[in-house]
Amino acid sequence: MERRNPAQRRYLMRFMPLMGSYALILIGVSAAQRHGTIAGATLGLMSVLPAIPLVGVIIVMGMYLREERDEFIRNQLVMAMLGGTGLLLAATTVWGFLENNGVVGHPPTFLVFPFWCGAMGIVQCAMALHARLTNPAE
Repeated sequence: MERRNPAQRRYLMRFMPLMGSYALILIGVSAAQRHGTIAGATLGLMSVLPAIPLVGVIIVMGMYLREERDEFIRNQLVMAMLGGTGLLLAATTVWGFLENNGVVGHPPTFLVFPFWCGAMGIVQCAMALHARLTNPAE
């Protein structure tokens, strides 16, 4: 089993509670909205609550990038983030033109961050496959 370096351990210690709180908040807010008549400032506050841990995750990702001392790992992460951003920009550009012409509807904007994370994961998989195919002896 591969051991994590100190920056990776700190990242996980920060990331996991944020994702746990995100799940709990999302479940709680969804249940409250389904079972009650929430309006006004309370609705506004409850609507924002699930975003708070996700903003924390974005901050934690930046902290990890800053704290990671292994230049190779840091470069791999930066390349995955850039690739994920590129995929997100390409997808939203194409979607925007389709939406502009009435071909598709408007997607929920809260899906942008999860889409970016997924795109970053796809890029990481592609990078790992590329490394494996170009360096088969390792």
